[in-house]
Amino acid sequence: MPIIVNLDIMLAKRNMKSKNLAEIINITTANLSILKSGKAKAVRFSTLEAICKALDCQPADILEYVKE
Repeated sequence: MPIIVNLDIMLAKRNMKSKNLAEIINITTANLSILKSGKAKAVRFSTLEAICKALDCQPADILEYVKE
């Protein structure tokens, strides 16, 4: 898939655990894991907004397009 999810990188840069982020943005750790692994087929803008707010970043810091 040409969309790469760099959520692990942003979590590491912010020194935050997945569990903490899941609690802050009010989603399950299982759903966050699916998103982190790139297996999610979609992401709601409200979820993306909450992630960006919690990690103080831009959507482009989390999602990356790579040509195949």
